[in-house]
Amino acid sequence: MLRLIQSLPLILVLASPPSAVSRDNPTTPTAASACLVGPSAAETDYAADIDFALDQLEQQCGHFFDLKQIDWKKVSKQFKKEAKDVETDQQHLVLLVRLLARLEDGHAQVRPLPAGEDVRWPEEPERTGPGIFLCESGGKVYLKNVWNDAADLGLEPGMEVVAIDGVKAGKWLDGRVETLSDTLSFSTDHQARFYAMHQGLAQEVGTRMDVELKTLERKKKQRTITYRKSNPTPWGPAFYPEGLKSTDDLNYGLLPSGHGYVQVRRCKDTVVEQMDTALAALGQVPGLVLDFRGNSGGGFDHEQLLGRFVPEGYTLEHAKPQGSTGANQYGGPIVVIVDATCRSAGETGAGMFKEDGRAYMIGESPTAGMSSSKTTIDLPSGLFSLYVSVASNKGRFNDGRGIEGIGVIPHELVEYDPEDLAESRDTLIERAAALLDDFPQREVSYDPKDAGWEHGG
Repeated sequence: MLRLIQSLPLILVLASPPSAVSRDNPTTPTAASACLVGPSAAETDYAADIDFALDQLEQQCGHFFDLKQIDWKKVSKQFKKEAKDVETDQQHLVLLVRLLARLEDGHAQVRPLPAGEDVRWPEEPERTGPGIFLCESGGKVYLKNVWNDAADLGLEPGMEVVAIDGVKAGKWLDGRVETLSDTLSFSTDHQARFYAMHQGLAQEVGTRMDVELKTLERKKKQRTITYRKSNPTPWGPAFYPEGLKSTDDLNYGLLPSGHGYVQVRRCKDTVVEQMDTALAALGQVPGLVLDFRGNSGGGFDHEQLLGRFVPEGYTLEHAKPQGSTGANQYGGPIVVIVDATCRSAGETGAGMFKEDGRAYMIGESPTAGMSSSKTTIDLPSGLFSLYVSVASNKGRFNDGRGIEGIGVIPHELVEYDPEDLAESRDTLIERAAALLDDFPQREVSYDPKDAGWEHGG
């Protein structure tokens, strides 16, 4: 399968035979995967394709434009002008990808129709990460994670990043978001920002990045990172608790506080059965942290999963009544952790705990805001179709506005503490454990006592 142009937000899918690339398994294009342009069709009316696309996208997706602050008249003027210069199928493909990026739709895809199966994205060099992830706290940029060659240079988590390649770190990130957003589609600004601090750091192998840093002692350092081989995909928490066990999509164990911890890394159709395994192993812990950071989505039975957190004989009465399911229900207090790396089915999975009143939610930011119903628009040329969002999922969330273009908004925003990062502590997990010790019951409609749950029972 050939995977092109996508590292997370907009998906361009071109293959022979065609097969979809899932948002849940994104990949950056490589020289090996990109092919030469397919045969051009001089008789193709590319401008007519663009005119049709602009009209149909406004009809199908226009109700999102105010929410996402999209000036479609400006977009239309730009792309009608650029369409006049298109001479090949490949150029047309590139223009369509850039057009869909203006939709700010994290699920958007350009898909090949039979006539376009041989068209390929322009060849690009192999890309890799620099061995660092970034975060923002108190208006400053910090190293969140450091590994591989970056660690060998003496870089450490918790260091402030003052400048990158001679540009103030915040402004560098602004520019990175702008560059990425030309071809990649982000459903929200916070999703774009988080992407820029993780996957969006990836560049061509051999690239050199100059960084100016300050240690916790405010000593200045200057280093040059040379891009080698480093996975640019975020894994979720800044630092994992020790001693975790794993299933295919979960990591679980006990925190030093005695509370349970489960990272829900993906929301595949087997996540409910995997949760049964985790809950059976954890037992009736006094409190539970469900960490959805880094969740790449999937598809699962929402009611069956939520029912694992409703005691037997009790019904969770909120927007949608939910009874108990499974053999190992957990009825105690729950804190859910999210950020903008949590997307698609991960957002609906995390969001139901907050929106249905079952848990208290914290996060660096809202979730990605890319959860929607989609449609496919075939273009008149017969080369490509456009796969786009037309309605938001979970319409009861966010006071009836759903998730798309908004995300699931935490009860409490929590930034990383640089001192925690320096000590390999995850600030959000620490905060979650503290909240479980003194649970903010006034913010959560579900009360374990009302449900008849007793710790150890």
